[in-house]
Amino acid sequence: MARGGTPAYDRGYVVRRSDPVGAKPRAATGTPIGCRSVSAETETPDFVRATRNAYDAIAAAYAEAFPDGLADRPLDRALITAFGELVRAAGTAPVADVGSGPGHVTALLHALGVPVFGVDVSPRMVALARRTHPELRFHVGSMTSLDLPDRTLGGITALYSVIHVPDDHLPATFAGFHRVLMPGGHVLLSFQSGEEDDHLRLTERFGQKISLDYYWRTPDTVAAHLTEAGLSIEARVMLEPPKDATRPRAYLLARRPE
Repeated sequence: MARGGTPAYDRGYVVRRSDPVGAKPRAATGTPIGCRSVSAETETPDFVRATRNAYDAIAAAYAEAFPDGLADRPLDRALITAFGELVRAAGTAPVADVGSGPGHVTALLHALGVPVFGVDVSPRMVALARRTHPELRFHVGSMTSLDLPDRTLGGITALYSVIHVPDDHLPATFAGFHRVLMPGGHVLLSFQSGEEDDHLRLTERFGQKISLDYYWRTPDTVAAHLTEAGLSIEARVMLEPPKDATRPRAYLLARRPE
């Protein structure tokens, strides 16, 4: 899924989690490589279709608004760098940056010498990332159904992207992370922290009509889901909101045991 970042809440509204999610399906373009297809509409959950459609609609404007999403985030860069060191120390298995969006995190990990590829649910985001970073690999796919062999990844980054995954799909998503990680592999997650009942639906962004859901969770809740999936929590870091936001940000580092 495309990286959520900190949205401008133009014409967004809060809804209960029991409310229906998203827009009507629309066919995706592009052929996924390394991840299960999200173009088979009968197999794609509504929230995945809605997220894909939303980021397809705003991809160009999003990339223009955030040309380098890490430029003014030194603490985020430091945590990603630490993750990269852990992955490199463990071997040469690749990292999947899921919800890679325009490719900011993928490019930073590559610059650190980490073998990495990006995965995003939005074909237009993937096309944009490929144009911006032609030396890197980006594939269309969903973090909720990674079609990769078992125990093939040295790490997974999912920065500000699990916020689009509803609660009832989070356990299976993290179980999938556990499956594709090699023993000793790490997961780095980040998300805006919030109370359990906080759920925002944006209906417009960058002048485009969309239907995009955000799910806020506490670090304890996300950590519990990771633990239930068989991953051990190694670090928790809380960051104060950036100047253009109100919610604190959480980072969780988890590891698949040997």
